[in-house]
Amino acid sequence: MSFINETHDINLKSWVASANQAGTDFPIQNLPFAVFRRKDSNEEFRGGVAIGDQVLDLAVVADAGIFSGEAQVALEAANAQALNEFMGLGQTYWSALRLALSRALREGSEHQAALENALVAQADVEYSMPCHIGDYTDFYTSIYHATAVGKLFRPDNPLLPNYKWVPIGYHGRSSSIGVSGQAFHRPKGQTKAPDADTPSFGPCKRLDYELELGIYLGNGNELGEQISIEDAESHVFGFCLFNDWSARDLQAWEYQPLGPFLAKNFASTVSPWIVTTEALAPYRTQWHRDENDPQPMEYLESSHNREAGAFDIQMDVLLETAKMREEQQSPAKLSESSFKHSYWTVAQMVTHHTVNGCNFLPGDMLGSGTQSGPEHEEAGSLLELSRGGTESITLANGEERKFLEDGDKVIMRGWCEADGFNRIGFGSVEGTVLPAK
Repeated sequence: MSFINETHDINLKSWVASANQAGTDFPIQNLPFAVFRRKDSNEEFRGGVAIGDQVLDLAVVADAGIFSGEAQVALEAANAQALNEFMGLGQTYWSALRLALSRALREGSEHQAALENALVAQADVEYSMPCHIGDYTDFYTSIYHATAVGKLFRPDNPLLPNYKWVPIGYHGRSSSIGVSGQAFHRPKGQTKAPDADTPSFGPCKRLDYELELGIYLGNGNELGEQISIEDAESHVFGFCLFNDWSARDLQAWEYQPLGPFLAKNFASTVSPWIVTTEALAPYRTQWHRDENDPQPMEYLESSHNREAGAFDIQMDVLLETAKMREEQQSPAKLSESSFKHSYWTVAQMVTHHTVNGCNFLPGDMLGSGTQSGPEHEEAGSLLELSRGGTESITLANGEERKFLEDGDKVIMRGWCEADGFNRIGFGSVEGTVLPAK
């Protein structure tokens, strides 16, 4: 489990000046990982760490030979076209590299001269997927989202009986997950109008986004072995922003009895930077369950999970229409929410996923499910904001939306703030809807 240590000290400053600017997502207290190369180059993708508006090139750091022991082993593993090997090393190695990087990037570091030529401006780079995602499971952890969506289909019984007992999830499609900047064609499929006798085929008419977090697994478990809730967080490498695009009209026709299929597998988008679980330690908060609700079964219960199992990660959604781009207008903010509202914690998700002996591999990802808050304006999808498509949302420039139109770009951001600690952020995840082929 990750707790507060010297790397979180609010007084730390970096010799990289932009890391000390107020409001930056990437101060020295963050140090997230990504895979990058310079734009329009033939360079190999490799590991990098965000510091201010720069990327610290881990290939250059490795060549400098300034680290040793576990930090050097971790550095060599992170200097790769995918971070899976590094993620599989485990928490001891992740922490060793984080500490070494923190000390090397601090004001007064003896390594400043050796690392100054390791910086590449973020404006000059492009990103690849940070790791190979072998398997991806999407959960349904916001009770506010589940209730709001359930009311659209089952007004008298919005939550199914199992929701408060078990972390609900479905197995997603990892091959169509792309990194921020992903553009995809509007999906086609079968839909059935309420007054139609037979379904029809064509482009989706109710395209939506889902505001989620992606949770990357590090060291895995053997097939047949369970990860206990006390040990679950030691298997979690870090978090990203995640947009799980959804074709609501396809979903309504196909999802019973086996759940989402073509409505979900055409595209999903992750932010390039992985914020480590250790970096998020200051933003932990208590997790609780309403006393009138069923309490978790014993295998999903622990004192640490109650005391600090939730994370207060703030997130918002912005929409940039084609008209806004043409007229150089700022994107319109649609909603804002927090992961602290999640009905189930990350530890409970990991534990439940493996209780039957299911095995994780480094780089496997969990989706948090749409993160909606208790108020309507905190909804994490257009399905909720438009109340199932019955109400239009008026944007700042006068345009209206119930669902996404061709040319729309969705931008999601995330950040954490807490008294006595520096603000850190996730950057953004962006994706654009293209016309159906």
